[in-house]
Amino acid sequence: MLARKRKVRLETERLTLRPPEHGDWRAWSELRHQSRAFLTPWEPTWADDHLSRKAFTNRVYWSQRSIANQTAMPLFLIRREDQQLVGAITLDNIRRGPAQSGTTGYWTGEKFARMGYMREAILAVVHYAFVDLDLSRIEAGCLPENAPSRRLLESCGYKYEGVAQSYLQINGRWRNHVLYANLRADRRGRTDVG
Repeated sequence: MLARKRKVRLETERLTLRPPEHGDWRAWSELRHQSRAFLTPWEPTWADDHLSRKAFTNRVYWSQRSIANQTAMPLFLIRREDQQLVGAITLDNIRRGPAQSGTTGYWTGEKFARMGYMREAILAVVHYAFVDLDLSRIEAGCLPENAPSRRLLESCGYKYEGVAQSYLQINGRWRNHVLYANLRADRRGRTDVG
């Protein structure tokens, strides 16, 4: 059975969010290479072939399958004024049934950090997830010391929920993460019981 193709394209004030395409490899690999020292403390260790065309091609195919199967929504942030790649965001681990949830992850090239691009992208993805995908909960995690990422999540409506011990391998070590969640209808503290 063939999965039907899904077109995902989100527009913000300054950005177009769209899935990666084969022609993006050079821009992606250059931005990742230029930002390596900036990204390394916050990301899993890169494979030896991380920046290769073959690895990127695999990433594009994974993206296409994930969108078609509704298990993830990987998007590049393209600045409309000059078509420059500024980063990426993924709504991943989309779970249906009683969960209706997903997890956000993101990165920005160093030269585009703290310019508000990722805030635009997160707000657009959250809106799309709640309205178009009918999700109820979107989660995110970051290292406790990553104050800019924590402020970003909080400014986008995510609320702190706790700490996950040894949550992900980051830069070669198992690291604790602070966990955040954004709820379509913030029901925390409400109950029909009693």
